This record gives sequence, structure tokens and C-alpha cells, in this order.
Amino acid sequence: MAVDPTPNEVDPAVWAALPRKRVGAGVVLVDDADRVLLVEPTYKPGWEVPGGMVEAGESPRAAARREVREELGLDVVVGRLLVVDWVPLGRRPDDGLMLLYAGEVDRALPIVLQEDELRSWRWCDASGVEERTTPFMARCSSRLTTLLPTLASTSSLDPR
Repeated sequence: MAVDPTPNEVDPAVWAALPRKRVGAGVVLVDDADRVLLVEPTYKPGWEVPGGMVEAGESPRAAARREVREELGLDVVVGRLLVVDWVPLGRRPDDGLMLLYAGEVDRALPIVLQEDELRSWRWCDASGVEERTTPFMARCSSRLTTLLPTLASTSSLDPR
């Protein structure tokens, strides 16, 4: 990614006063049977796609890749952006954004769970995704399950 080296002439106090948002990023991995890989965290209820919080100075795409490597021991290729969703106040004291990307991985590689963070993992069809996820993730997942036929029929890495 190109970065504009020209400093912005806005007063730093103005930048400091602007609101910030939490950003999370995940990777949607789909197997040959159109099932989505879900993980079960140890620290909160429900299941979700692998991923996590974007760190300061990190792109969401890089965070998604890093999180899958940390959580599952898999080096994934992060493809096109599939879902952007707003996370309202409620579960946390502030709102945020969740970005979900298509991903590809060599399915012959073993999954190695980060046991302090994840209890288990499972490939789930659309009904399994709906029954295991929390209401927020179910909202994202309902968008995902409508995308499953598209993901199966085209490369998930195609940026179009």
C-alpha cells in the first residue's frame, strides 16, 4: 500500500479530538462442501469465523491473516472483502466495525488451536452457522450464507 509522505497540516489537537472506532477482521474459509470454518472462543459465548482485533497501524487484511495464523496455525491467502458490518454498543462500551474477507488455505495442513483462546473448531453448513453463532455474528453469517454459492463457483481471491 502506498503511503502519502506529505504531512497533513491539520493541528494535532484536532486529530486527537476525533472519534475512533474499534475494528475487527476475520477470514471466511469455505471447504469443498460449501461449509464455513467456525471457531469456538474460550473467552466469550458463541462461535465465529477466525479473526480478531486490528492493532494500531495494522491494515484489516493483515490483521485477518495474522489472527488466523495465531489462532489456527494456518497461513491463509486473504482475498476479497465480503462483509462490512457495524457493531453497535451493547456487548462492548463502544461501537466498531467488523470486516470479513474471503480466504484460501491448503486444507491438507493441520489446524493447531491456540488453546488459551479457542476451545474448538468445526466446518459448518448454513444451518450450523446459524445455530452456533451469536446474534451479531449471525447477522454477518446470514450475509455469508447467501454468498456461499458465489464463493463456491468463483475464486474467492478475485478482487472484483
